[in-house]
Amino acid sequence: MKDGNRKVNVQIRRVPGEYLREAEEIVRTVAHRMTRKEWFVAESYDEFERWMTADRGLLYIARDLDSGKAAGMFFAVLPGMDPENLGYDIGMKETGLEQVALMDTAAVLPEFRGMGLQHRMMQEAERDLKRMGYRYLMCTVHPENRFSRENVRRQGYRHVMTKEKYGGYLRDIWMKELG
Repeated sequence: MKDGNRKVNVQIRRVPGEYLREAEEIVRTVAHRMTRKEWFVAESYDEFERWMTADRGLLYIARDLDSGKAAGMFFAVLPGMDPENLGYDIGMKETGLEQVALMDTAAVLPEFRGMGLQHRMMQEAERDLKRMGYRYLMCTVHPENRFSRENVRRQGYRHVMTKEKYGGYLRDIWMKELG
């Protein structure tokens, strides 16, 4: 991949909980630099750790192999019957709720944007989730965030509904059914 005139060799790997601090730092950096703060609701370290400790979180780090620097992070949640399952929002029957995975948090550092890393990290997670037997992938996107909206649409997600989430922020709920 190219970043301006320099070639960037980025690898995406699923990593254990020991990488949560690094992932949280990426999230904090991205949140701090957002001009449209309402587009990105940053999870706390404690929230990521809660899911990882319960063995219900999948963490991915995109890393520039030449510099060793983390370029981005992606976090998927396996909510089960937890009230945070977006399946409840759309009226999904109880039998489907256990098959929902939340494509929860994607953050790419500004110097690595434009390389398709959000898409690539989501695809890596999708492969793992499919192997694990998940049938529905769900996520939320701010209705005006055309970048994330186009990213999920191109990956086969469909818009299901729009509603307030995360303490009053308007969000589109998107879903993809795995075959």
